[in-house]
Order: sequence, then structure tokens, then C-alpha cells
Amino acid sequence: MRVLIAGASGFVGTALVASLEAHGHQVVRLVRRRAAAPDESSWSPVSGVVDVGELERADAVVNLSGASLARLPWTRRYRDEILASRIAATRTLADAMRQARTPPAVFLSASAVGIYGDRPGERLDERAPRGSGFLADVVAQWEAQALLAPPETRTVLLRSGIVVGDGGALGRVATLTRLGVSARLGTGGQHWPWIALDDEVAAIEHLLGSRLSGPVNLVGPTPATADRVLAALADRLHRPYFLAAPERALELVLGVAAEELLLASQKAVPERLLADGFAFTRPTVEDAIDAMLAVGPS
Repeated sequence: MRVLIAGASGFVGTALVASLEAHGHQVVRLVRRRAAAPDESSWSPVSGVVDVGELERADAVVNLSGASLARLPWTRRYRDEILASRIAATRTLADAMRQARTPPAVFLSASAVGIYGDRPGERLDERAPRGSGFLADVVAQWEAQALLAPPETRTVLLRSGIVVGDGGALGRVATLTRLGVSARLGTGGQHWPWIALDDEVAAIEHLLGSRLSGPVNLVGPTPATADRVLAALADRLHRPYFLAAPERALELVLGVAAEELLLASQKAVPERLLADGFAFTRPTVEDAIDAMLAVGPS
């Protein structure tokens, strides 16, 4: 396939490009500068500019573009950037697809389990209704832009959880853990939806050739609490795990980001992926952490 990718230089995008090319696909990366290689095409999502011809030549478009949620703190200005960056990129691609004489057959657009909000005790498959909060509002608007793609383009909304891999958000937590400052966050009982980086990439590739459309949860098949994730990380790094960070303290320091990233509970499950025959390589968060650290279980 000829796959056009927005966000190709990011954490997931870099791994996806390498995997697609290794499997014989042709990748064209959208870049926000003058194109310097045959596999690059310039675009400006802020200005709504992209080469429609590239979309006409593409079999599939993968949109991974958007400001990082792992950058803290979420000031009011940065919250605006989180939303605007996602809307601009997705709208630009969807508009160009509608203009194309032969639009791509597949559009895989990044999304997030944040759409479910804080839902302790609930099992969240793709039929679960939207929750409330900042991220739920962001994701709802983000997905609405993706769904403006033309009807002949199969559109999939990639509702990802925390991607566990070197360079991702949990990789940054690993750095703190190595320094001996890992701590239980709030009660530790909140569910953190997670997925190993290699499974995230494999799931995206699977969806390129699937018949699925609409929302698909990209999360591991074994739900895990924050306490389980952080304790496993500390165990493998042979570091202590006895400190505690109270909810109130986290909220005072990090505000909305603490409430929605660290303390929210989302027991999301990959129901549609599993029903579609996808097989996870890392079925537990411990497996994902071992892969991230490139070590076996201690």
C-alpha cells in the first residue's frame, strides 16, 4: 500500500513508519517544512494546506498529528493548543479527501480513550457513551472532524490508551522511578488503559486491511490499575515503591492534567479488535513494560 502519514516523526509515528516499510509498504510523510526527500510532502495544517494530489495517490491516510498530552503542565494556553492542533490537522486531511477525485480507501485517525471520561467500575468497550471533562470534549470534537471524510473512505477512530514504550509517557515515568521517586498516585486503584508500542503499531497495520470502521479501542486485553503499572515498573527497575502522592496534592500541582491523566479511571477493553481477529503480542502490562525495558521479568 501507499500510506500517507501525518505525525510520522512522533513516538508512535516513527515506529509505524519503520514497521510499514519493513513489511513492504510505501510511506509518504507529511512534513511542516519544505520537502527534502521523495518520501516527504509539505503541508501546513494551521493554514489548511496539503497537496490533494498526494491524497489521490494514497491508498490510505494515517493521522497521528496533535500536541502531546504528556507535556505538563496543561496551562490554559496549552489546553487550547491540544485542541487546536488536533482539529486543524484532522480538518485539513478530511477537507482534502473530499476534494480528491479519487479519495483514499482508508482513513485511520488518532483518537483517545479520554472520550470516556472518569468512569470507575465500568467496563468500557466501543459502545460506551461519551463521558465528561476536558479530554472527552477534545476527543469528541477531534473525532467529529475525522468523520467529515468522504463516505467512500472507510474511517477508523483509533482510541488509544497509554502507549508503553521507550520514549512515551511511561518511559518518562521510568526515568523518575530509576531516581527512586516513584509513588502511588491517589488511591492507585484507578484503571489506566495501556497498550504496548509494538501492539499499537501492529493494530494500526491490522486496521489498514480490516473492514472495521468507526471507533476502535487500542488498549491491551488485560486491564491494569495505576498501582499495578507503577509497582511492576519499580519491581523491574529494582527501586522502592512506598511513597504516596495524595490526590489533592496532585491536583494542586498539575490541575486538570492530574484529574484526567493520572487519577481518572478507564477500564477500557479492545472488544472490536479482538472480535476482528487481532492477536496481542503483549497481553499484560508487565509484558509491555518488559518490552519497553528490554529485560525479562525479575
